[in-house]
Amino acid sequence: MNRTKGDEEEYWNSSKFKAFTFDDEDDELSQLKESKRAVNSLRDFVDDDDEDDLERVSWTGEPVGSISWSIKETAGNSGSSHEREQLKNRNSFSTYAQLPKPASTYSLSSFFRGRTRPGSFQSLSDALSDTPAKSYAPELGRPKGEYRDYSNDWSPSDTVRRLRKGKVCSLERFRSLQDKIQLLEEAVSMHDGNVITAVLIFLKRTLSKEILFRELEVRQVALRHLIHFLKEIGDQKLLLDLFRFLDRTEELALSHYREHLNIQDPEKRKEFLKTCIGLPFSAEDSAHIQDHYTLLERQIIIEANDRHLELAGQTEVFRKHPRKASILNMPLVTTLFYSCFYHYTEAEGTFSSPVNLKKTFKIPDKQYVLTALAARAKLRAWHDVDALFTTKVLQEYVNLVEDVDTKLNLATKFKCHDVVIDTCRDLKDRQQLLAYRSKVDKGSAEEEKIDALLNSSQIRWKN
Repeated sequence: MNRTKGDEEEYWNSSKFKAFTFDDEDDELSQLKESKRAVNSLRDFVDDDDEDDLERVSWTGEPVGSISWSIKETAGNSGSSHEREQLKNRNSFSTYAQLPKPASTYSLSSFFRGRTRPGSFQSLSDALSDTPAKSYAPELGRPKGEYRDYSNDWSPSDTVRRLRKGKVCSLERFRSLQDKIQLLEEAVSMHDGNVITAVLIFLKRTLSKEILFRELEVRQVALRHLIHFLKEIGDQKLLLDLFRFLDRTEELALSHYREHLNIQDPEKRKEFLKTCIGLPFSAEDSAHIQDHYTLLERQIIIEANDRHLELAGQTEVFRKHPRKASILNMPLVTTLFYSCFYHYTEAEGTFSSPVNLKKTFKIPDKQYVLTALAARAKLRAWHDVDALFTTKVLQEYVNLVEDVDTKLNLATKFKCHDVVIDTCRDLKDRQQLLAYRSKVDKGSAEEEKIDALLNSSQIRWKN
């Protein structure tokens, strides 16, 4: 059949049959693409600032990614094998039917704006909550016991057990003194230091200190925990009040003395230490407090004098070896090293003299020699090092000499003072001891030793 070109175009355009194309309008993929384009076209009507507030929803009106949407998607994918087989058979264009869309009473714009059709102001969350949905998974809830975590029906024993397990538990329900004491006793019986401390913090906050101290006085375990806790947090005021209530005078004095660590100014610290001297310390601690005060007093004097000498620049040792740190608040051995380094040759009468420090603080000979050797060796003062070694060694060997006259001559020649003094004492030679007294330094330990022997009534001198 012959047709003109115009007739052929009219035939194909007017026919109810269409040629196959990959963009078939009945294709579901095309329908989905069209829907996607329609949804995306709505973005032109929405401000850029509101893009973060948009919520994606499915055709059923449920937010995409929500729990209910995920459950339905899972349910839809878990259909029977028979249903999956039917879907596979829908591969011909003649039998392929368009997937039905569930009827929805909400417009797309309402989902973006959080409201239903025009004229209704129902929120999106309210609208979705009205949509019937079948539950495909059991609801996962807490055990019934967990709902009692924040309740007020816990007994003291139950509360302590929960505290021990690290669970949240309020103590505010324990209002009466009896309940609080019972709670404390339960904590002590559990033998858990953390639980005891937690309960003590609660009691410290809710009880007056007089009542708290009175109750803890008869509960020594809890008392020790509170004392340790107050020391750790540095609550010196409450700690002093506690020791004062318990009449623990020595611990009270030690706690008061510990406060000097918080005083940075040297003069104020010295005055504070002076107030500690009369406190009821033990004999050993009292001597320590006195030495601490005396040492800081000396350090303040030495520091002021040496700072002046260093700034003046007239002392050689300060020019060659500038000080790297202050001497204030340094330990006794460090102060002795400092004195041996900068003031080794000074007379004993000065506060900065190493010999004066040795005598004042009763530093042992071995400690003194060791510290002096370290200081002089650092300065490369080898002559002083040799003298320290020689005097110490010779004194031991001179004592081994049997002839008395030879021993005295050698000891006098090498200035082994202790050998001369001890030999004169053994000989009970008062005149020779008096003569040797003039050869030692005034105010030295050797002079004091000689005076003590001369005034002793237990020695019967020959002359």
